[in-house]
Amino acid sequence: MTNAAAPDAHLNERQTLHRSVWQRKETLRLLYHDYHQRLMAACPDGRLLDIGGGTAHLKESRNDVISIDVLRFPGIDVVADAHRLPFRDGIFAGAVMLDVLHHLERPLEFLQEASRVLQPGGRLAMIEPAMTPLARHFYTHFHEEPVEMDVDPFQPVAINPDRDPFDSNQAIPTLLFARQAAWARVEQAVPSLRVRSVDWLSLFAYPLSGGFQPWTLMPAKLTRPVVALEDSLPGIIRRQIAFRMMIVMERVQP
Repeated sequence: MTNAAAPDAHLNERQTLHRSVWQRKETLRLLYHDYHQRLMAACPDGRLLDIGGGTAHLKESRNDVISIDVLRFPGIDVVADAHRLPFRDGIFAGAVMLDVLHHLERPLEFLQEASRVLQPGGRLAMIEPAMTPLARHFYTHFHEEPVEMDVDPFQPVAINPDRDPFDSNQAIPTLLFARQAAWARVEQAVPSLRVRSVDWLSLFAYPLSGGFQPWTLMPAKLTRPVVALEDSLPGIIRRQIAFRMMIVMERVQP
């Protein structure tokens, strides 16, 4: 996900636990397969990079994707730091990320690197936590990862070689992309990328699924109907209560 630190037993245990929950929870798999389809549909046809692939579950939706992560796991093709992608310029038509950006130590530096490996017209599609009025309360009080809204993601950050790859700030995607004024600063910092869309999703399905917790409050058979209901709601409602945001950026000539 972030730094190139060697994985230890504790990190491997976390990955193995996530995979175990994934295999047991059909509701979670259906929800994430929907995320996968959205991400892939946002990218042009061609070679696809899965950044921060974790336990490589995206390969259940597309098996020819190249998955990278800072931690080794079955299905991960390349172990690498997302800030230093080991690929030549312009090799990918698309890159996708699911719950990765808010783990990255230096998000703007990463975006520069993602732009480098995309071909002109290539797209970077991300799904991340969204700090909407409703979801922010949930993430702040009931989620293990921190929400630090007072952080300035545009300020330089010193590299910490001992940083845990699971360290995070769930507020980062919202701080960078929730408002046009913020994403204009992103485009200024990374002139080869343009924001093409920011959307709001997972109003009910994600919190009811329980995520990677062992419990769920939503039977698998209701997952698709609930997602369809969410998609039918007006954007002004989704913007207030969504638990996720989807950002699509396109590689342009700076």
